[in-house]
Amino acid sequence: MKVLIVDDEEMIRAVLREYVEFEGGEADEAQDGMEAVKKCREKEYDVILMDIMMPKLDGFSAVKEIRKFSSTPVIMLSARGEEYDKLFGFEIGTDDYVTKPFSPKEVMARIHAVLRRGKTPAGGGEVYEFEGLKIDVTGRNVYVDGEKADLTPKEYELLFYFVQNAGVALTRERLLNKVWGYDFYGDDRTVDTHVKMLRGNLKDYRKFIVTLRGLGYKFEV
Repeated sequence: MKVLIVDDEEMIRAVLREYVEFEGGEADEAQDGMEAVKKCREKEYDVILMDIMMPKLDGFSAVKEIRKFSSTPVIMLSARGEEYDKLFGFEIGTDDYVTKPFSPKEVMARIHAVLRRGKTPAGGGEVYEFEGLKIDVTGRNVYVDGEKADLTPKEYELLFYFVQNAGVALTRERLLNKVWGYDFYGDDRTVDTHVKMLRGNLKDYRKFIVTLRGLGYKFEV
């Protein structure tokens, strides 16, 4: 387990490093977003812990840069708990969000949840096609009328879970458990926000994701 800890507070970096190393992991540190982007270009990590408010380059901007060349899971760390910040973080491709002050044990639990989701088998060599929507599981690519869709890792996982369970009514709670993991401390709005973004990327084929009032969603063709 290789973790990059990005925070301008030395004490926070030290505490998180201690917990990562206690569990047998390897931890690198960065004190601002620019340093984080540089380290991610030089080395691959299993997960990134990213603070938001930092000098030189803030956490959101750093994630945007990192997403241009890496899909490494990112857990945001911030004293800002506003819903807007969380939703914006999800939109740019973060995987989870922890509000300060937090327990290091909680952060470690979320790291393990993210890593478990990343190891979920993709389904080996499957390609699904629904009219002009093509989902290449092996290559983890989605094509809309022949054009590659720019999905975040979480949008892809959500779409694939929908396809795996085509025709099945899926509650928001089930989607949270299966796509985000049992250790994710989110709510229904997290699911709704990602479904909205996913539908936008699927364009005309958004019609396949049907809203079930008072329950959740269903992938129906």
